[in-house]
Amino acid sequence: MAARGNINMAKLSTLIAVAILVGTEVVGASWAAGWAIGGIMQLSPVVSRSLEVIFGLSGFVLLYFFMRTAIRHEPIRD
Repeated sequence: MAARGNINMAKLSTLIAVAILVGTEVVGASWAAGWAIGGIMQLSPVVSRSLEVIFGLSGFVLLYFFMRTAIRHEPIRD
């Protein structure tokens, strides 16, 4: 097994900042899309909240795949 290097704190802080920024945007936009669709279609509150949760969870899935790719291109360890 290859020896692991030290953690590069500059890269780590960059990835944390990107996760916060992109996560807020993606999850917020996804949640708002569920809210907007429920409002435009005049769905019942239960269905509207369900859409919000489904869209919000899909935002977290998108964030997961984004961060996985970001870590692959910007490795934390030297």
